[in-house]
Amino acid sequence: MSECIELRYEVSSEDFTRAGEASSNVKKKLKQMGVSPAAITKVAIAMYEGEINMVIHADGGHIEVTISEEEIEIKLCDRGPGIQNVEKAMQAGYSTAPDNIRALGFGAGMGLPNMKKYTDEMTIDTEIGVGTTVTMKVKL
Repeated sequence: MSECIELRYEVSSEDFTRAGEASSNVKKKLKQMGVSPAAITKVAIAMYEGEINMVIHADGGHIEVTISEEEIEIKLCDRGPGIQNVEKAMQAGYSTAPDNIRALGFGAGMGLPNMKKYTDEMTIDTEIGVGTTVTMKVKL
């Protein structure tokens, strides 16, 4: 692969019927490209967690995926409320998800910790009242 492949997905707020479609699509694409199963697993888990966070907490947004020979970069850009306390949000089990979301089986507070766990690099840029951009990288 000598060129970068760029993919873009729109994510709708509270659309649990389509949640996971983007990460599933990227997983299929990576398999077709012959990317290692270990890297595919990392990307699929991290991206799914991010996608679900966007559905739960944000007023929509988009995901940009760039695949190069060296790495896969996933950028999740939302129009949410921003993260009040990033350090606290990174703690396993901490969640601001409302009860109706928890009743659906989501909101256990493992999204950001799992995103960090399954990527080689992760940065969070957040602005209260504007939104959050999470950039994750998985090395190939």
